[in-house]
Amino acid sequence: MSKFVALVVEDDTFQREILAELLRSEGLEVVECATGAVAELVLVSTGTELRALVIDVELGEGPSGLELAQYAKRKFPALNVVIISGRDPPYVPQDALFLMKPYQARELLDAVLC
Repeated sequence: MSKFVALVVEDDTFQREILAELLRSEGLEVVECATGAVAELVLVSTGTELRALVIDVELGEGPSGLELAQYAKRKFPALNVVIISGRDPPYVPQDALFLMKPYQARELLDAVLC
């Protein structure tokens, strides 16, 4: 059985590192991306080891978090997608979860591991 791998996409370095460390503290393997463009490359080249995507709605360069979430759900229908934002999103893809910042660490972990 492959290890649980989570892709964290957040353009704010501090928030990305906090998210990644929280997930690592639960034993998850984490791949971090700062931009939508880099995350898109990771998603294109990823296999079934990717189990969760934690993504901010607003990303600097490349596709938005919502565009990446939609793409990821099409490519990996069983992928656990958690969208985070400080504002209400205009749209959340079917079977994705949304967390409003600030959220509790346990909320994020429950959403990722569900």
